[in-house]
Amino acid sequence: MGKLNFQDPVPADIEIAQSVTPTPITEIAKQLNISPADFESHGTTKAKVKLSVLDSLKDDPNGNYVVVAGITPTPLGEGKSTTTVGVCQALGAYLDKKVVTCIRQPSQGPTFGIKGGAAGGGYSQVIPMEEMNLHLTGDIHAITAANNLLAAAIDARMFHENTQSDAALFNRLCPAGKGGARSFAPVMHKRLKKLGITETDPDKLSTEERSKFARLDIDPETITWRRVLDTNDRFLRTITVGQAATEKGMTRTTGFDITVSSEIMAVLALTTSLPDMRERLGNMVIGNSKAGEPVTADDLGMGGALVVLMRDALNPTLMQTLEETPVLVHAGPFANIAHGNSSIVADQIGLKLVGPDGFVVTEAGFGADIGMEKFMNIKCRYSGLTPNCAVIVATVRALKMHGGGPPVTAGKPLDQTYRSENAELVKAGCCNLARHIANARAYGVPVVVAINKFATDTPAELDAVRTAALDAGAFDAVVCWHHARGGEGAKDLGEAVIKACQQPTQFEFLYPLDISIKEKIETIAKETYGAASVEYLPQAEKQIELYTRMGFAGLPICMAKTQYSFSADASAKGAPSGFVLPIRDVRASVGAGFLIPLVGDMMMMPGLPTRPCFYDIDIDPVSGRIVGLS
Repeated sequence: MGKLNFQDPVPADIEIAQSVTPTPITEIAKQLNISPADFESHGTTKAKVKLSVLDSLKDDPNGNYVVVAGITPTPLGEGKSTTTVGVCQALGAYLDKKVVTCIRQPSQGPTFGIKGGAAGGGYSQVIPMEEMNLHLTGDIHAITAANNLLAAAIDARMFHENTQSDAALFNRLCPAGKGGARSFAPVMHKRLKKLGITETDPDKLSTEERSKFARLDIDPETITWRRVLDTNDRFLRTITVGQAATEKGMTRTTGFDITVSSEIMAVLALTTSLPDMRERLGNMVIGNSKAGEPVTADDLGMGGALVVLMRDALNPTLMQTLEETPVLVHAGPFANIAHGNSSIVADQIGLKLVGPDGFVVTEAGFGADIGMEKFMNIKCRYSGLTPNCAVIVATVRALKMHGGGPPVTAGKPLDQTYRSENAELVKAGCCNLARHIANARAYGVPVVVAINKFATDTPAELDAVRTAALDAGAFDAVVCWHHARGGEGAKDLGEAVIKACQQPTQFEFLYPLDISIKEKIETIAKETYGAASVEYLPQAEKQIELYTRMGFAGLPICMAKTQYSFSADASAKGAPSGFVLPIRDVRASVGAGFLIPLVGDMMMMPGLPTRPCFYDIDIDPVSGRIVGLS
């Protein structure tokens, strides 16, 4: 691959991506000294890296760990993924550092919806961007299949328990083998232990023990497991199942979530090994029995099947940037409704591969109050890894909106406010940046602000952002133009990151795990969001009491909240404070290892906008190339 051929104005993302011929992925693997035995090529441009690579490198020191987040996002865009890729290109291609970018796999929801893909942009992209944004190696489809198999198993089990006697159920769950003897499937041994049954010969169980084993007695009102789809479809948010004549009397209301909000995605992101993933998948709680006891995937006999469907998805996908620096793509987006970070195993692999002088740069979804908060308090807890530096991405245009600039409406020309100098409006909006810096610094790591430059930004406006960032306690604030110049445009940012990683850190979590569920929620609400208090609606109160009684109160918190404001009101820009944060409901992701408070009217299934991205996506009939992806 030769040097990038920069053009002004910058062409469309897909035009730039398709103008570069990717280096064979085997060469990228060789660059990282990955043994051929430790990866499987998927064509010539991507490969699955096996977790076995960690075995040979387990005694090697880790590299520097950098997390990238942003200010509160606006429709104007901040370029967080672009900045993540750009600083890695700067570190690898211009500053002679070994580097691995660890980012999330895009969901088809935003790719065909309103946001577009997540491969970066301009001259700071992951390539092939079409493959990155469309299916990749099928991990999200594996999650969809596993999630929906479990959903089907739940309804099927209730159906069979509703139509069969205890004896008939038991006989079907423990059929005779070829020799005539009956035995429990290995997956059911955990359930036997849970029930206190020590006898492993089905024929020696008492009638009462057989009944206890056969009947889960799921309370349909308590089922929290929903079906998923990797498409924005608001009309599936609430559905009714069991309407066929064969399911008479078993009708219930449920719904669909976006696939990347599935607990199985969170398990993939937070697991550390295949055995750990098997354990987490089996421990997922789908609802309660009528006696009030949690029912797990393993109670349904599902843990083994789920891990089989997810086995290949456990391996991160190796790709490359436009400037040949390596990328590991793994796990999923949506930090507003999900965990929103790439996987622990990808970071672990990257940190070993780059060595003590190298860098792993990973991206946390949306603003530092959403994705970075979850990165610090959830991902770092389970990985044992802590960052050396945090980068917060800001733009002059977005800060103008936070300072009181006019709304931006899709399809209408951008207001002149965002295209002409107004340093005072920028200064007013820097309250948002200042709070994100304070939130990141609270974890005890140095903060570098990346000021993502647009052509309309003036020196006075850029200087206003830099001054505000330094006044708020940032280690450095650097103007960068990697969208237009790739790694070359992020050299200053790369140098600032290198220096920041040399600073001492005193990492600490925002809250301990041994406080109550409400105390953890209120710590996030008050210390990170700026809320005065938290209001718990009746359903939330009920679930908090239930999860506390079940022993889940020691789990960390994964807030589902609008990404567009510190508050629950998406229109409240800047740095609102003194508001009441409403908690509508609380869900439990026990296998993944966190509780999910639903803030306000936050939905777990997005909808399509009036003019979705799919209007522009097509195939060139002559070349066969994909066009219109963004």
